[in-house]
Amino acid sequence: MANFSTITIEEATERLIDYRGKTPPKTDSGVRLITAKVVKGGQIHDEPAEYIADDFYDEWMRRGLPQRLDVLLTTEAPLGEVAIIRDSERIALAQRIILLRAKPGLLDSLFLFYALQSDFGQGELKARASGTTVLGIKQSELRKVRIPVFSLPIQRRIAGILSAYDELIENSQRRIKILESMARGLYREWFVHFRFPGHESVPRVPSTMGEIPKGWEVKTVPDCVYINPRVSVPRDGEKAFVPMGCLSNDSMHILNIESRTGNSGAKFQNGDTLFARITPCLENGKTGFVQFLSDPQSVAFGSTEFIVLRSRTLTPEFVYLLARSDEFRGVAIKSMSGATGRQRVQEKCLEDLRIAEPPRALLDEFATIVSPSFKAAYMLHLQIQNLRRMRDLLLPRLLSGQIDVGNYQQ
Repeated sequence: MANFSTITIEEATERLIDYRGKTPPKTDSGVRLITAKVVKGGQIHDEPAEYIADDFYDEWMRRGLPQRLDVLLTTEAPLGEVAIIRDSERIALAQRIILLRAKPGLLDSLFLFYALQSDFGQGELKARASGTTVLGIKQSELRKVRIPVFSLPIQRRIAGILSAYDELIENSQRRIKILESMARGLYREWFVHFRFPGHESVPRVPSTMGEIPKGWEVKTVPDCVYINPRVSVPRDGEKAFVPMGCLSNDSMHILNIESRTGNSGAKFQNGDTLFARITPCLENGKTGFVQFLSDPQSVAFGSTEFIVLRSRTLTPEFVYLLARSDEFRGVAIKSMSGATGRQRVQEKCLEDLRIAEPPRALLDEFATIVSPSFKAAYMLHLQIQNLRRMRDLLLPRLLSGQIDVGNYQQ
């Protein structure tokens, strides 16, 4: 492959805009504010969503407006997360983010995006960072960070190979969102609004929850759901372990599962729902559905800050969707107590939380529809993991010149 050299960020970019400073005033709607906590794994995540007012946008962004294909870099807490702006939607950028705009004719924007994610780029960032408790990089040092550089045609070829994997990952992520959104929508339609198949012919009757369909029963959550069911995990040997960070804010999937010895923490099996009980994880929506274990008897363990929910008379999918519902989460959030910043859900609040339990036949019909969606979403999740592994194996070899991209076949 052609030889490569290195250039500094100062030489490689035509714009470097530092948005560090005070946090802008936030609103419930307006222009999306991109913060360091949503720039992760090469993407800008949807949650948590924060906004600034439209009429404040020009003032806040007076240093410069983001453009499509600008690269975003987090400068601390954490250092070195990278994303690229892929559309022209208007966004605002928060502190701890620096915008980098590649210099035309010298550097391809996508290549810059991948170069900063490479071992070389990450090593340069950390080598020039400072701080003890929190590692960060000053703008003056960032300008000196070196990245590998090839001729423009080779840069574009490398970026094209890597972006093909990212496009497949993003397509699978979109499909997962659609599947989960459909399941949540069906749950609300059938079990919150009572518009299930044939509902027109089922009369409503009075109950302690108001009018509910005839044949449904008002029950408390513990009547229908086991809360922290007792299962044992052997102390010896390595087992699957799920820390809080493995749970997603907006998806059922559990990421980056670890392996640990011991057995201290929450215990769970396939079909269980993991519900974060501590602030701010609960408010952010951290909830997971366990389906990664090899067989129905296998048991994993995880954070002590999980409440484990298991179906007693419902279905596993129903329990997960119940835990994702605004009603369930609202009751849990209102019950939180403890020191500021470390408040926890009081499990007793679930003892009085009532739900309208549908007839068994309707539950089974619901499971028949949504269970394949849960399984399909999980298979897409596994596909994403494989694609990421392949991309991450290619990234250092491409950026170091080990692979001749002229002969490389995808």
